[in-house]
Amino acid sequence: TTKIPFRLNQNQALLTFEDEKVAQRLTKKGKHTVNLDDNTVDVKVVPVPLDMGLKFELYVTISGRKINVSNIPELPIPEDWMRDKLELNFYKTQQGGGGEIENVAYDNESRTAVITFLRPGASSNFGGSSQYPFIADGRCYKLSVSSHVDLQLKKFQPFWGVSKKTILLKGIQEVEEDEESIQDMIEIHFQKPSNGGGEIEKIKYVSKGAAYVCFEE
Repeated sequence: TTKIPFRLNQNQALLTFEDEKVAQRLTKKGKHTVNLDDNTVDVKVVPVPLDMGLKFELYVTISGRKINVSNIPELPIPEDWMRDKLELNFYKTQQGGGGEIENVAYDNESRTAVITFLRPGASSNFGGSSQYPFIADGRCYKLSVSSHVDLQLKKFQPFWGVSKKTILLKGIQEVEEDEESIQDMIEIHFQKPSNGGGEIEKIKYVSKGAAYVCFEE
């Protein structure tokens, strides 16, 4: 479900009707006179514009050929030597390695690497442990190993428009009544068929400050 945020400002109200025809009828009329206790106020009904956004599908796949390696020790050797050492270390199947390696992408600054094996499913050899021994410079280091996740975004689709079942009330004058009482009076007015209204699903009135509400597409 796509959630679309909308900012509701001071002295405004949102009303969502069960029947979209009611919302369209009230919007078409535009100006409405509402009784708020002893006060009669004119309010303006406008459609609710929804901001433009993007919808997409996210596909997450755990690679069967790649692993992420971190905590690689900082050694006084060239980067290509480090790549060679990583390849030799993770190639060794007798130590639980993955066999022949297609590529080692090493980042010296972050001291991380992505190792790609030639054999599909080779990364499963490292699923049982988050650490792997690394022999270099006469010492044994412990490298952190984790699964490599491939992310794919598909079906990009921009969306924008107007909520068909919801109206926005503007220009609600401040009165002495509390926020909940005013909201009840607004709801009573707009649910009456004699006022052009109908059954209301949801209502939100803000007397001070602002609030964010979310529309679900």
